[in-house]
Amino acid sequence: MTPAFRLVVDGVDISATVKPRLSSLTLTEKRGDEADQLDLVLTDQDGQLKIPPKGARISLALGYVGQLVEKGSFKVDELEWSGAPDILTIKARAADFTADLSTRRDGSWRDTTLGAVLGAVAGRNGLEARIAADLASVALPLVTQSRESDLALIRRLGRENDAVATIKDGNLIFARVGSGRTAGGRDIPSTTLSRRDGDRYTWSSADRDSDQSGSGQSRGVRARWRSVAGATTHTVLVGPARGARRLPRIYASEDASTRAAQAAYDRRARKKATFSLTLALGRPDLYPERRLKLQGFKSMVDEATWLIEEVRHQLGEGLTTDLTLEAV
Repeated sequence: MTPAFRLVVDGVDISATVKPRLSSLTLTEKRGDEADQLDLVLTDQDGQLKIPPKGARISLALGYVGQLVEKGSFKVDELEWSGAPDILTIKARAADFTADLSTRRDGSWRDTTLGAVLGAVAGRNGLEARIAADLASVALPLVTQSRESDLALIRRLGRENDAVATIKDGNLIFARVGSGRTAGGRDIPSTTLSRRDGDRYTWSSADRDSDQSGSGQSRGVRARWRSVAGATTHTVLVGPARGARRLPRIYASEDASTRAAQAAYDRRARKKATFSLTLALGRPDLYPERRLKLQGFKSMVDEATWLIEEVRHQLGEGLTTDLTLEAV
């Protein structure tokens, strides 16, 4: 198969112009904490290459001749021209991460739901809210936003509920990590990769966060909440008490503190085993949150179910894909 791509800048297809100048193309797709990033390195020995303006919108499709996969839109936010030989480096990040999302705000919501809060945040940023039903209905007695950007608020709510919290293609997406379903309720297709699909791989396992009892369990997590009526602070515990870590934030209710503690506990449990894999034949159809089964490795790898945490597609002399996985 012959690697191929399509680049459209502000509505103009520049693929034919870029192809003979392309030194490398790297697309990094993340679960949600950071914007997806597109890096282009182009040769400019003849000095005829036009430098795009900051803010230009780039749409990318990546794959093989006759099998391109749409990978989204990106906004140019960093440019570098260097030499000799003359090279232009373009960095672009997911176009939906606008400046308004990073503006600090003050506000609060009372006696509401997670879906209502995220819907309000999405609406004022021109986004469509796609919230998983089981999360949208979560009751929130109080949510405060104090000198906090909408993007930071979205990410905080994601951490407190162990959810994928990201913005893609004009949508604010909020769904449970590892649920195997999109925010709209559709199944995310799983796939299987074998050892022969890979070029390099690394498995690692660490018990640094275990409870030291020999059970292999992650250390527990404590979270505090404050009773408004009694003005007293209470603590909830998820997991083993011995060596339990305490979250720094004080929550508005017992339910909110329990969700936050459970989310932190689940995140640590997933990190106990990780796997990185480079595919010699790139797979642009792979993206974060897809589940994988691996075959042909050692038993502790093959018997686990893996979740894609990060994907890096690289197009140079060929198309390769680097996967960062965590066990679920």
